[in-house]
Amino acid sequence: MNKVAFKRIAVLMGGRSAEREVSFSSGRGVMKALKEEGFDAIEIDPADDLQYQLRATKPDAVFNALHGRFGEDGTVQGILEWMRLPYTHSGVLASALAMHKERTKDIYRAAGLPVVKSIVCDRREAGARHMMEPPYVVKPVNEGSSVGIFIVRKGDNRPPVALVADEWTISSEMMVEEFVPGRELTVSVMGEKPLCVTEITTELEFYDYEAKYAPGGSKHVLPAQVPDSVARDCMEMSVIAHKALGCRGVSRTDFRYDDTAVANGRNPRLILLETNTQPGMTPTSLVPEQAAYIGMSYAKLCRWMVEDASCDR
Repeated sequence: MNKVAFKRIAVLMGGRSAEREVSFSSGRGVMKALKEEGFDAIEIDPADDLQYQLRATKPDAVFNALHGRFGEDGTVQGILEWMRLPYTHSGVLASALAMHKERTKDIYRAAGLPVVKSIVCDRREAGARHMMEPPYVVKPVNEGSSVGIFIVRKGDNRPPVALVADEWTISSEMMVEEFVPGRELTVSVMGEKPLCVTEITTELEFYDYEAKYAPGGSKHVLPAQVPDSVARDCMEMSVIAHKALGCRGVSRTDFRYDDTAVANGRNPRLILLETNTQPGMTPTSLVPEQAAYIGMSYAKLCRWMVEDASCDR
């Protein structure tokens, strides 16, 4: 834990990614919490001259509440390292690795963590023909919050036409991966400590952007009602993923628990999907919920993150 007493904190929020509005929701929650904790918190919506915005603000440290590309892919982290401003969450390399889903899988595989097969291709190629036998998932290789994700079901004649539309504004590099049925589980890691296992359920087609952030879009069950051995594996694997990627501060790793396999005469399996180096801090976010489960308030969680801030992350 960093022993430097930070007082003036710049909270980065908004930005230019597809997750701009969610970032504002996270950032304003953080602002309120830090003020409650006695910090002098200042809101910054990063523009092209972020370095000048920071020089004018003169913070002791930076709370990075940005989501998506530019905010959690190592870009902003590089600016903060260059300016020698202590900041929260993961550093340049871990942020870049975790934001690119195929690079994340490479790290998982090297660490012996279970993943499904995947292909990286241009979105037009993924929209023109089946890249693998359905069912499968198509997702941008470097976006977060389930932005631009499609599930192609068994029996679908072709991939989603949106992938070949001229109006497409998200990354053109897509990942096509095997669809894993079953239950959605997630574990937050704080420092190197796993908090708990949450199961996420939704009445929508899958846990997409709306399910994550719309009121009532999803239900969170914590601790998840899964066998003790599965809960232990989730907790252990989330820490392994956190360390293997080089994460700092708080991360959250998402899993699929395929317990449908039992009905088909197969053993259940646990698959890692991805690790989020800057999990949401909105009113419906999972990390604050899990922190509350272990007895830590939202405000104290934000304080912990600030006190953990540093350079060379």
